[in-house]
Amino acid sequence: MTAILRLEDLAIGLPPGADRSHAVAGLSLEIAPDEVVCLVGESGSGKSLTAHAVMGLLPKGLPVSGRIHFEGRDVLTLPERERRRLRGARMAMIFQEPMAALHPIMRIGDQIAEVFRFHGRPDRGGTRVLDLLESVGLPDPPLIRRARPFELSGGQRQRAMIAMALALDPVLLIADEPTTALDVTTQAQILALLRTIRARRAMAMLLITHDIGVVAEMADRVAVMHEGRLVESGPAEAVLGRPAHAYTRRLLAAVPRLAPRPHRGEALGETVLSADRIAKRYATRGGVLRPRRVVQAVADASFALRRGETLGIVGESGSGKSTLARILVRLLGADAGTVRLAGVEGNLLALGGRRLKPVRRRIQMVFQDPFASLNPRRKVHQIVAQGLLAHGVDPGTARQRVDELLRLVGLDPAAAERFPNEFSGGQRQRIGIARALALEPEVLVADEPVSALDVSIQAQVLALLAEIRDELALAMLFITHDLRVAAQLCDRVAVMRRGEIVEIGATADVLFAPRHEYTRLLLASVPGRARFDGA
Repeated sequence: MTAILRLEDLAIGLPPGADRSHAVAGLSLEIAPDEVVCLVGESGSGKSLTAHAVMGLLPKGLPVSGRIHFEGRDVLTLPERERRRLRGARMAMIFQEPMAALHPIMRIGDQIAEVFRFHGRPDRGGTRVLDLLESVGLPDPPLIRRARPFELSGGQRQRAMIAMALALDPVLLIADEPTTALDVTTQAQILALLRTIRARRAMAMLLITHDIGVVAEMADRVAVMHEGRLVESGPAEAVLGRPAHAYTRRLLAAVPRLAPRPHRGEALGETVLSADRIAKRYATRGGVLRPRRVVQAVADASFALRRGETLGIVGESGSGKSTLARILVRLLGADAGTVRLAGVEGNLLALGGRRLKPVRRRIQMVFQDPFASLNPRRKVHQIVAQGLLAHGVDPGTARQRVDELLRLVGLDPAAAERFPNEFSGGQRQRIGIARALALEPEVLVADEPVSALDVSIQAQVLALLAEIRDELALAMLFITHDLRVAAQLCDRVAVMRRGEIVEIGATADVLFAPRHEYTRLLLASVPGRARFDGA
């Protein structure tokens, strides 16, 4: 069968001073009609730049060589006008972050209609826009058409992006990490939608992902990239089941499994933190899709956390996990409830001023996005030492402590003189952990700390957190939407839905003998369970 897309010896150079000369080197790859090829590898392996090269969206100044044959023509030799005609009409792309890819204040319907207008096929009656919105499973298409991106959920925005990509019936769809930021149930819905579209339209698909579970669900063939080079390629069954290359074997070994984890009750200390009937409500602003209403973000949440224990909080986006975490570290106020910390009299939520300052150092937080939570204009030693200096530690002692913390999280102390943008995602997360540990807390609250990391870096950070927890006897509240990660790290798991804890217990009990139907739904939505977890 003739390939829709064929890459021959593709090379993409990098600017001087980069860690290697080429982002992509010598890449050859084919995609046939009605075939899904998954391109996998760690961050920085060249996956996204390969997709951008095919679409003609590379940053100016990056040298490109080789050939990109699409429907028999080398698109690298085409004039830019011709490439613009191909984009959207014959090839289309779903980007990783729809909130960044969609115009923030332009109505969804107008953004889709723009595709028709640009290619000289205006949708004068608006019927094609409505049909597209309906075809991707969006509720009430007339309302969605008038909505702006911020009025939609993450899953709805991703569906709108898919509708835009499908507007002109392309023969090739490139999806760059289309489910990375989504919780498991929304992820399962988007993957099911992509499978339906592929079957309905016989469309070729290049799916870029670092989620091996997604690969197991979607791929006909798998291509594995490492440091810009293709190290292995073949049918999904062969690559996932009998990997030939050592790097592929390392990737597969790093995938966390839904394996029972015994509760270490006898090894744990006394209760260090307890929450009783925490409640938080928000009044939402009105919009096209949502009238003004009161949302119960957290409702009567109660739990206890022992020294040395990791309690996982799992659930979909919007279930109240992060709100609960921010209340515990006093970044948000609560409407009701009590939080008690060992050795502190009274309700932690009622403390303020001088009484609160010494307590803050005992509960610290690791945030989901280290790039957003680290000051880009400060060097690492300033970021990590900030809390120490605020609590009266002299600069010399603080600097020594920074060096110790960087070693503890697996970084060279020389890294203290660099800025956050000079590190990889995994390294930035290690810096965030070092900052959280600077004040020697007793409780560490980790909010989705590995959700944006590829599987090998994720495994390293999880191992680091477990090692630090055991070494320092930390109590840890670990928030995640990835049940495999929860199974690997957590002693107990609490399942949240619409602000309520619907089930809580030992990890083995909750994940392998769930009592609540919502917990069973979450488990059924985990991608790749049949291959990796024997389900």
